[in-house]
Amino acid sequence: MLIAVLAAVAVVAGIRGLWSPCGLSMLSALNPIAERARGHRFWVTALWYVAGGLVGGALLGAALAGGAALVALASWPAAVTWSLVLVGAAVAVASDLRLGGWQLPDHPRQVDERWLTTYRRWIYAGGFGVQIGAGFATYVMTAGVYLLAAVAVLSGAPAVAFGAGVLFGAVRGSSILLAGWAQTPSRLAGLMARVDTLTTWSVALAVAAEVAAGSVAAWALAGPAGGIGTAVLLAAVTARAGRRAAVPS
Repeated sequence: MLIAVLAAVAVVAGIRGLWSPCGLSMLSALNPIAERARGHRFWVTALWYVAGGLVGGALLGAALAGGAALVALASWPAAVTWSLVLVGAAVAVASDLRLGGWQLPDHPRQVDERWLTTYRRWIYAGGFGVQIGAGFATYVMTAGVYLLAAVAVLSGAPAVAFGAGVLFGAVRGSSILLAGWAQTPSRLAGLMARVDTLTTWSVALAVAAEVAAGSVAAWALAGPAGGIGTAVLLAAVTARAGRRAAVPS
């Protein structure tokens, strides 16, 4: 169950990253129109970017694997692991919902777009991908990234933790493939507008993954009643926060 939770959080956290300032700027800067103007084929650029995302994810995974190895030495009961996962999920939900105006650090850093005019394609595309795939090198758009790191380390399985990092990097890097549809300026404008309209849904998806992680942890600790009760509680908190956000100030 822990591997399933980890995979789900990694995928959703990777998807949510598309809405970061870096993710959006990559769509506007690395697309068929822009790459044609530079004399490049977009799909080659995209492959370099995805490869960079995988490398960045591998770097993240290596760090998480080191932490998982230390946890494995502790050999604590599964109940401790699931308790910490539950706490981590609750913290992540509170952060993404901005409960009490609080959130985990979002590390407001973007990639340096001067690379586009300074370096060769494999450097700027691959280099951007590495930074994006590493998770914490640029904007952290969801507390799910923190939850991913926590669950990976708590797994006590270095190989699993490493794989989670690579999966996250793969999803983050693959987001550039959306730009392949933007063969004309009108299509690019339409793509950016569509992504913008899905912002709220991307946040909801991230929170849903965190609620699911907390529910699975509660299920492992207290059985079906605990899991369902936790899911209902976290869903109620989420709905209440959503209603408050919808009320004009």
